[in-house]
Amino acid sequence: MPVSALLLAFAAAFLHATWNVLLAGAKDTEAATAVALVVAAVVFAPVAVLTWDVGPGAWPYIAASAALELAYFVVLAAAYSRSELGLVYPLARGLAPVLVLAAATIALGRHISLAQAAGVLAVGLGVVLVRGLRGNADLRGTVLAVVIAACIAAYTLVDKEGMNHAAPLPYLELVLVGPALAYALGLGAVRGPQALRLELRWPVAAAGIAMFSAFALVLAALERAPAPPVAAVRETGVVIATGMAAIVLRERVPGQRLAGAAVVAAGVGLIALG
Repeated sequence: MPVSALLLAFAAAFLHATWNVLLAGAKDTEAATAVALVVAAVVFAPVAVLTWDVGPGAWPYIAASAALELAYFVVLAAAYSRSELGLVYPLARGLAPVLVLAAATIALGRHISLAQAAGVLAVGLGVVLVRGLRGNADLRGTVLAVVIAACIAAYTLVDKEGMNHAAPLPYLELVLVGPALAYALGLGAVRGPQALRLELRWPVAAAGIAMFSAFALVLAALERAPAPPVAAVRETGVVIATGMAAIVLRERVPGQRLAGAAVVAAGVGLIALG
């Protein structure tokens, strides 16, 4: 893997962790998420126009992915409002590739390699460590993380096919526009426009820009290296986000949870490389 691809993939992981931390640390996570999505859609619209290449076959996938993305952001914001990022992020990001692998195995009859099987076991162990063994562990946060993982897995499968019919950047722009408008308008209608105006702050805008930028950096990395190592490096974001939860958000992150995040990242790396 070239050093340039390694650095790009790592930067994507850092940006992905960063925008999650920025939203989780907002006073009103749900309103901040809505504003960040609108910022991302507006700022990157010119880039999408300049790189426009969307075939008619892409539209069904765009519609399906947009619905899944809307569900993802709604549940993500709800999770960060009610639970800790140090729990939700590693579980959601770790379980999603396992669900994708399971879907590919069941639906397409693909065989799981020894490395992938080891990766699934590692993710399982990491999840247990992140959540904790105590009976009073955060059940609500765990359930929301599982739902988020299911959304990620679903839109990953949809996007894999959809981007066969469109260039990646305009495809992502079209996928984000619908959820951005729907979430902002829905939240504004329920809680009033003032909730959104209060989150018109630079950290929220930065989160929106980081959302799209992380994806662009992944594309740049994929131009320089095969997908499996790029995907594996991206999962360092699990450890980065967990560490940032302790440093930036002042969450209590015990050594067991940090170790679990590292095990989850290693497991996902094995799945990607397998």
